[in-house]
Amino acid sequence: MKTILYKYRKFLTGFLVFSAITLSFFYTALKPAKTLPIFNPVDVNPELVDSTVQYISKYHTITDFSFTNQNGKTITQKDYEGKIYVVDFFFTTCGSICPKMTTNLVDVQKAFLNNSKVMLLSHTVFPEIDSVSVLKKYAKTYGVNDNKWNLVTGGKKEIYTMARKSYLVVKLGKPDQLYDMVHTGNFVLVDTKRQVRGFYEGTEKEEIQRLIDDINWLLEDGKK
Repeated sequence: MKTILYKYRKFLTGFLVFSAITLSFFYTALKPAKTLPIFNPVDVNPELVDSTVQYISKYHTITDFSFTNQNGKTITQKDYEGKIYVVDFFFTTCGSICPKMTTNLVDVQKAFLNNSKVMLLSHTVFPEIDSVSVLKKYAKTYGVNDNKWNLVTGGKKEIYTMARKSYLVVKLGKPDQLYDMVHTGNFVLVDTKRQVRGFYEGTEKEEIQRLIDDINWLLEDGKK
């Protein structure tokens, strides 16, 4: 038996190598290519979406906006034109999930610090408290890079509109208070065409890695 195996050792080795290569080829060919969905209001929990847009099933994009960042600069959609960006809603005095969310966004910032095609955008849901100076202090505390990450404030109606009509991530607050909002822990991924491509639980490290992976996929997809 040993003699037969020795005699055909080259053939057997070649056959095993060929089989491994063939199996690898078929696995790669048959493995579904990664894709990212494009989210529309009908795809999202209605609690997070304004009733006026809940029926929209296609062509949903982020509308134009104008807010003021931590440096007192006016930030508009033009500053994010052609960018992949991550959005969240928070407030500086939040003692529950916000600190963890911001810390996790710092990790995203680090992952793409030298890539100008990726940016971050955080909106306060309490603009009456989070003035420019307050946002600046918060930004310094967490090491926010001003060139990559804007913490913005503005009119409550405008923030409400972006949260529930564009990004689809904020719940209604008190019924008797106009434009009252309760933010969630979601991060929103927006592509260069202003389309929503993903939602991620901002307090979970596994979700942050998924977010980073999806950003990298969008970057590669944009090169095709």
